[in-house]
Amino acid sequence: MKAFNEKGDRAQTSLLYGQRISKASDRCEFFGTVDEAVSALGLARALAGKEKVREILFTVQKEMFIPAAELAVPPEHYTEYSFRGPVVTEEMVRRITLLVEEMEEVVAVPQEFVIPGETAASAAIDLARAVVRRAERRAVRLFEDGQLPNENILKYLNRTADLLFLLARYEEGGVKSVP
Repeated sequence: MKAFNEKGDRAQTSLLYGQRISKASDRCEFFGTVDEAVSALGLARALAGKEKVREILFTVQKEMFIPAAELAVPPEHYTEYSFRGPVVTEEMVRRITLLVEEMEEVVAVPQEFVIPGETAASAAIDLARAVVRRAERRAVRLFEDGQLPNENILKYLNRTADLLFLLARYEEGGVKSVP
């Protein structure tokens, strides 16, 4: 397989089912932002010192491809795709929510703004969180424009960013003292 095919040289890319769209479209902005998030999560995972953090980051990293895949489906094919392809489910949102709640039990949440950089790992997680928040904003735009049929994507991205904030604090040692 070649690393390139020249099809994108005319500023367009393919969606699933073959439709071509501009690389400047809101969908492509979302794909690109998710791609950045996956890469930032990989950097954070490589730097993380805690095994629990690495495991969670790896799971999130893999799952981030699911909302990107959903938005690679043209609206007229979404119903067909949703029966076969991976979609962001309520269960995925619930699982991330439970992880957030679990981390809230052990992480001392700062009462002021956090300046990233306490550790390289926590800074990388904070960077990944910021990129996920940008993906969330792109998803909101698509939702508001009627191009995002699955509201679970919005919930998943929002909860994931919350989880990443807590993981960064956990990684830098901000845990509650146990009586």
